Amino acid sequence: MTTDAERFPLLSDPGRAMLKRLREHPHAPRYTMECGNRVTADDLTRLQAFDRFLRETSPDWEEGALPAWLDAYLEHAYAQVPAYRRRGARPSRFEDIDTIDRGDLSRAPWDFVPDDAPLDGLIVHKTTGTTGQILRVPTHPVVSSGSFPLVKVVLERFGVSLTAGPGQVGVVLVGWQRKAFTYPSVTPQWGDAGHLKLNLHPDDWRDPDDRARFLDDLDPEVYTGDPVAFEVLLDLGLQTRPKALISTATTLLPGLRARLEAAFGCPVIDLYSLNECNAVAVARDGVYELIQPRLYVEILDPQGQPVSDGQRGEVTLTGGFNFLWPLVRYRTNDYARRVWRDGRPVLADLEGRAPVLFRTPTGELRSGLDVTYALKHMPLAQYALHQSADGALILRYNGAAARPDQLRDALLEVFGPNQALELVETDLFARPGEKMRQYETDC
Repeated sequence: MTTDAERFPLLSDPGRAMLKRLREHPHAPRYTMECGNRVTADDLTRLQAFDRFLRETSPDWEEGALPAWLDAYLEHAYAQVPAYRRRGARPSRFEDIDTIDRGDLSRAPWDFVPDDAPLDGLIVHKTTGTTGQILRVPTHPVVSSGSFPLVKVVLERFGVSLTAGPGQVGVVLVGWQRKAFTYPSVTPQWGDAGHLKLNLHPDDWRDPDDRARFLDDLDPEVYTGDPVAFEVLLDLGLQTRPKALISTATTLLPGLRARLEAAFGCPVIDLYSLNECNAVAVARDGVYELIQPRLYVEILDPQGQPVSDGQRGEVTLTGGFNFLWPLVRYRTNDYARRVWRDGRPVLADLEGRAPVLFRTPTGELRSGLDVTYALKHMPLAQYALHQSADGALILRYNGAAARPDQLRDALLEVFGPNQALELVETDLFARPGEKMRQYETDC
């Protein structure tokens, strides 16, 4: 069994007291797992250097040119990463390098790990995203905890300074699912300030009113989560007010943003982030400003060729700070225009992933993530769920080994025994690497 000493190598006395408080709080939820930061003294030094780097380096390059760091990055990738090395010599023109997509990363994630990367501290993060296509992301405590310096830099663009330290709670990640991984943790970069992942669904709490009691007592500086969870947060009647809310994962619509800002009296920040490479850009003044200094963003047409600046196309990434998974021309299946503002590249008209809520026959709401969780163990290559205006569901799926009775039982567990449901086995209905419309509803 993993101990706190292994989960939290640098755990201080205030950190130990914080964990005890979060675990034994009378209004705490039923946590579903134990999770630590695994940050060592050497890792902490690297994180502090990364924090300085973010402040000293801008994510920009000259119009019509490539970033100065890109050549050395590609040289290392072609020499040390099996998936790229097998292609042979690197093309002289960057635009001639073959692209990759989620399907490539999903089939053999280990092929994208550099041979010279140290594997001490290796973490494998499993995610299905919105495509239903399982992705196992190799990462590291420095990479996982690197999101905190990124959050600070993003907040500072909005005039928000984080001051949480020993004995305080810094960030709470909220979700809304019938089942989710939840846990308390601490952040060594902030003096072991508290950090939690919580599920606001009432089934995770002994008393639904404990949600507000617990969060008001913690009084976190920042909430992060998706728009669905934030809408639930609105209804809890919290008395405390955070310094900011950071929305990720799905599209934040302007109407909800306005409601959140009015209710909480703080900035509500829309962050474009991917499991494959963490935060990419943040919405500000009508565009998305790039965040990571070593992440090159290009826009491609359907044939994989760069479009002219200002034209719409697929967001494609090279770089990132996950040294265990260097990306080279990774097609995200998100779409935007790259334009220039004050001499720097930004993204305009970004088309992210819209949140989808289904209704049960009794009128209750279920999120797409609930469906993902219910079906994640099924041997499905692809699937899509559609709810018609009368509430009936149709699941189209590709997977010869999948048993229809198990699929039906899993979905009825989510929606209830009276749910009208049709199962349709079909051929591949989305090309490999293409982002399907995983969840749709007419309700």
